[in-house]
Amino acid sequence: MGFLLLVQSKTDLTISTTKVEMNFSSQKSRNTGQRCFGLTCHRVLSSLPTQRAFFGSNPPDTKLGDDGPSLISKWVLFQLGPVLSLGLPTYVEELVIRTFPLPPFLVKKDYRRLYDFFYHSSGFVQDEAEKLGISREEVCHNLLFATCFNTFGGMKIFFPNMLKWISRAGVKLHTDLAQEIRSAIRSNGGKLTMAAMEQMPLMTSVVYEGLRIEPPVPSQYGRAKKDLLIESHDAVYQVKAGEMLYGYQPFATKDPKIFENPEEFVPDRFMGDDGGRLLKHVLWSNGPETEDPTTANKQCAGKDFVVLVSRLFVVELFRRYDSFEIEVGKSPLGAAVTVTSLKRASF
Repeated sequence: MGFLLLVQSKTDLTISTTKVEMNFSSQKSRNTGQRCFGLTCHRVLSSLPTQRAFFGSNPPDTKLGDDGPSLISKWVLFQLGPVLSLGLPTYVEELVIRTFPLPPFLVKKDYRRLYDFFYHSSGFVQDEAEKLGISREEVCHNLLFATCFNTFGGMKIFFPNMLKWISRAGVKLHTDLAQEIRSAIRSNGGKLTMAAMEQMPLMTSVVYEGLRIEPPVPSQYGRAKKDLLIESHDAVYQVKAGEMLYGYQPFATKDPKIFENPEEFVPDRFMGDDGGRLLKHVLWSNGPETEDPTTANKQCAGKDFVVLVSRLFVVELFRRYDSFEIEVGKSPLGAAVTVTSLKRASF
């Protein structure tokens, strides 16, 4: 746990911002015209900005090459198989992916290649973790999971979903975002900095609203370690130690007693003091957006990085384009988005 706190520190994220922004700039500028966003996202992540930001290592320059996203996607698919739908008849999916555990030998070699990359690319992190009493092997497994499952998986699901909601909100939101983002960058000497990012409240609100209305990982499971009481607005539930719990985030993130018009995408919902207070109702795997992990209470390892890179994604999009249109299809991991038109920046 000490290791995860080390990787997730706000200082590390701030230092890494320039590298992530530069990577997205070079990739997005080449992806114009009609484009399947699932493929675009895959290519953008092929250089794994998470690796460059966390470790200063670019996968295509290593033995891993450009295979990282494919290896990760296959491995993540095996982890999420029991809760995914592949579009097959229900009885087929129940038999093929839910009745028996998927055989791990099918991804063992892929996992080993990813592990070797992390082992050779994260020496300084392993050194720090050893000082905390954590073995280098355990560090690498944790790094792989935090980066490939929590962060990469979260972005691959959330980016197309967020693009879908922003597109559906219409041209007025697009114009407002473009004006806010470009104005903040101009007022900071034409550079995208953390200070400039903090001057974009609408952009930040849009990201949190995307997380609220369609959480990238909506389901969580856990076994109660002790007897406890769980309270709702109007009832109390007794849970015994050892019982299995299941949580479905949209039950909470679309609670009409908390959120006005909960089924609607409201871009400015999290702006201002009232909007800031609502952030405690944006949920992650083990708690609200407003809580940080501790040694006694874990949190999604990709939480802060997914939010940061999602904000950068929106910024880079509206630095270059005034508006866009899309078509939305289905995929096992979120939405499959095809960009059908892009209007280049005109102001």
